[in-house]
Amino acid sequence: MGTAKQLILGASASLVILSGAQAADLPVKAKPVEYVRICSLYGAGFFFIPGTDTCIKIGGYLRADTTFNAGGAHGQPAWNGDPGQQNRFRDYFIDRSRMVLSIDTRTATEYGVVRTYGSGKFQFNNFGSSNIGGPLFSGAPPNSSLLSTPGGGYVAIYDLFIQFAGFTFGKSASAFASPWQVTPGNLSSFLLGGHSGDNSGPNNIQYMTEFGNGVTATIGLDDPTVWDRTAVYNLGIPGAIGANGTGSNAYAGTHAPEIVGNIRVDQAWGLFQISAAAHEVNGAYDILGASGVATALSEISGHPETKWGGAVMAALQIKNLPTGKGDDIKVDASFAKGATKYVISSDATSPSFAMFSGSGIGYQSVGFGATTDGVYMPGALGTGGIVLTRAWGIRGAFNHNWDAYWITSLFGSYSSVRYDGGSNDNINGLGTTTAKGAYCAAFAASHPGQAAIGNTTGNYTCNPDFNVAQLGTVTRWTPVKNLTFSAEVMWTHLDQKMSGSSIFTATAPKPVALYAFKDQDTFQLELRAQRNF
Repeated sequence: MGTAKQLILGASASLVILSGAQAADLPVKAKPVEYVRICSLYGAGFFFIPGTDTCIKIGGYLRADTTFNAGGAHGQPAWNGDPGQQNRFRDYFIDRSRMVLSIDTRTATEYGVVRTYGSGKFQFNNFGSSNIGGPLFSGAPPNSSLLSTPGGGYVAIYDLFIQFAGFTFGKSASAFASPWQVTPGNLSSFLLGGHSGDNSGPNNIQYMTEFGNGVTATIGLDDPTVWDRTAVYNLGIPGAIGANGTGSNAYAGTHAPEIVGNIRVDQAWGLFQISAAAHEVNGAYDILGASGVATALSEISGHPETKWGGAVMAALQIKNLPTGKGDDIKVDASFAKGATKYVISSDATSPSFAMFSGSGIGYQSVGFGATTDGVYMPGALGTGGIVLTRAWGIRGAFNHNWDAYWITSLFGSYSSVRYDGGSNDNINGLGTTTAKGAYCAAFAASHPGQAAIGNTTGNYTCNPDFNVAQLGTVTRWTPVKNLTFSAEVMWTHLDQKMSGSSIFTATAPKPVALYAFKDQDTFQLELRAQRNF
């Protein structure tokens, strides 16, 4: 009996040990898998970040394009630099590959939606119409900082902002801008005639309020350093106006932000917006060295009084046109005083113009156009302070859908820049208190030999005013969703107001020669393939 009991107890203990060992070998129960869930609150493409109540959308595009007879930046007309001269250092075409990535997050809170948005680009393109180590230039040979080197390229930012309770903080489109900014129907980012932020904008703070029925109002403060300044010329410095009719920038530091705002109406028929901006124009010093460099006398020489300029814009979009489904017209008109970049604007710096072409008189013809916010000439015969430059412009496009696959746009612009005073009002040293008089006095000092041919008393007139007209068309083909092929042709005409001729030292490789002042034209062709995702 005792032996049987021992056998039973021993077997039971063995079973307990064996079952414990087997239990230790069993896998631990896995946590439930949390699948990605679609977020339908904010449109297509959003999904919940796992483990959170935040929705996120990742998007962007990849683009490859080539522009023929373009300037230093892709899509820029050949209106200055080597392309403007049409010399042997210019590139006949510029090609570019770009990818843009965007991240959009949104979270519903008791204060409304909290949104963050960021987008940036990865880009490689050939250098683009700047001589690289040419024998007549001092440019450095190709190096790792130039886009034309193998493995080169760069990363840049479009937007980076936070939105909360009606406020926007960060880098975003200005409250002044129209929704289409510089592209009412075109590809090129160099359609003048209005404000441009390259579909992004400056660092800013904005507040928007909704009144209902599609009516909103926005007020904001923009950093003007990058997007809103052109140049202030001190026309009293040595060589104030250079060979290309432009001067050295004598802007002082940034002291105040742009004050901007708009009132906008969005309806089924389209959109209407009125915008305004206040812009500070301030000069550095009365005495500056060549090229605007400060000297030991600058700080004690004084400075011109700061002035405020500004701009206004009206923008209109008309939808539901009888020409076809999806057709629309977009147009905006702007006026600026002391804020010329609100009119002569692009996704790069505001251009000044120096265009050369063949001529039946002299060596060649030339057209100049200096873009400024204001000019000043210190001294008793000077301007008495900064004289603000005036500008106005209009641009727009008609966009027509032939069918679901083909779209054609016809677009154009007209811009005008005006300096205070009358033509040649600096004759005999008089009239230099006007912007034209001061500019023309400085221009004459660096462009001797005016009226070298013809009637010397009436052949030459100095007038820095100019107009720019542009006209173009683009056709887009979308064979499958989100894949588009485009071809765009654009004409740019510089209507400059100088007349007669002058013998002067042009920028190399142009020679010292006789040049006739005439209007100038340039054409460009852009081809693009783009895949959105």
